[in-house]
Amino acid sequence: MKALIKRYTLALAIAGLAAGTATAQTTNTGYYTQGYEFRHTLNPAFGNETFYVSIPALGNIGVKMQGNFGVEDVLFKNPNQGGKPTVTFMHPDISYEEAMKGINDKNKFRFDFDMSLISVGFKGLGGYNTVELNARANAGLYLPGDLFRMAKGLTNKTYSFDFGAQAMAYAELALGHSHQITKDLRVGGKLKFLLGIGMAQFEVEGMQADFRADQNTWVMRSGTVKAETYMKGLTFKNNAPGETFKDGSPDVHVDFGETDVDGGGNSGFGMAVDMGAEYNLGDVVKGLKVNAAIRDLGFISWSNKSVLQQQSQVFTFDGFKDIRVKDENPQGTKIEDKADQYEDQLSRFVNLQVGETGGSQAKWLAATMNIGAEYQMPFYDKLTAGLLLQHRFDGEYSWTEARLSANVAPLKVLSFSASGAINSFGGNFGLMASLHQSGFAFFIGSDHFIGKTTKQGVPLNSKSSVTMGMNISF
Repeated sequence: MKALIKRYTLALAIAGLAAGTATAQTTNTGYYTQGYEFRHTLNPAFGNETFYVSIPALGNIGVKMQGNFGVEDVLFKNPNQGGKPTVTFMHPDISYEEAMKGINDKNKFRFDFDMSLISVGFKGLGGYNTVELNARANAGLYLPGDLFRMAKGLTNKTYSFDFGAQAMAYAELALGHSHQITKDLRVGGKLKFLLGIGMAQFEVEGMQADFRADQNTWVMRSGTVKAETYMKGLTFKNNAPGETFKDGSPDVHVDFGETDVDGGGNSGFGMAVDMGAEYNLGDVVKGLKVNAAIRDLGFISWSNKSVLQQQSQVFTFDGFKDIRVKDENPQGTKIEDKADQYEDQLSRFVNLQVGETGGSQAKWLAATMNIGAEYQMPFYDKLTAGLLLQHRFDGEYSWTEARLSANVAPLKVLSFSASGAINSFGGNFGLMASLHQSGFAFFIGSDHFIGKTTKQGVPLNSKSSVTMGMNISF
């Protein structure tokens, strides 16, 4: 049984690892912030008035968490003990209605990270040009609501569990150009060369738990379980031949103790493009501009493939009925035999095996579409209002956002933005400040402030972000 528990824990750890790794994220609040050097990362049609060179690894750093559930949805202050200690949602003092208040049918979480290793922007070729070397990554996790409902209180019903996690990390060399086509139309594009570092996916489809309290019966169906990794030097191995289940049949499973990580390096190549445009509608509505962009339209062909998989298995627990405790009792089944039977079923139920290895596969990036409009206020030409509609195309991890912002540049070297948004994960409020004097530029912004945290510094909700950078401008 100890071996079973260890195997099950390690299998779950793979899913957790995939979700805990860090698409690149530049603050949306800065989309209309004048003087913010990295607006071209949001729409390649946007150019700058100045030349800039980023300070290596400090030019643009962005971290963002988004989700429709967080720590505050699973940890509660005990209402019957003065708010202390903190307990989980499964504690009997927390009502079912209170525990399920923040739980959705699909509970999603994303963690995005972006770092500009070096970036240069300069005028030339009749427009504005950028050259960037970036470290980028993305991760996502989704969990079914039935997982929490079952954990809180079992009822006579069938619970369904489809869940998954994914993570990707890669380096990016981007060459961009923004060009004024007419007095009203400006277009831009970027060509990106991608070097894959690693990728992992974990998915469970069709898992079910059928519970019948009146019959003291559990029926668990594992569905299809599959994990894919693409990472140079990472290898999985099945256990050595000879291990068997209690019934004597061969027990073949991933031996995580033999997992090997030998070096690392390039695990894939790819390409992507960004395209954008901005049009001045001043002849129709004075002070109005509209814009649109599509970013990260491309793919990475990943190599060094390893697949861990499991076909559908069934575990049935119908209690210890008709059990004989003493050997001299001729009726019933030995309790040891019944326990062995259940252990065999559970072992098969969580049994991942090494499948395909060494192959390659192309994977699309998570593309992002932006559509926006900016209006210059007639009573103060340094103040604008901006609207940004954004959608991320990423399967189960897709999301949509609508954001309104107020943007002001009271001085030539100083600008601010404040924004409010509603998206797939709820609402948020952001701020951005940019200092861009000759010789030095600094910006800092957030689309959602961290808010309250645990004593360990973990945000209670899953919405927080920060973007900052220092650059040399001239």
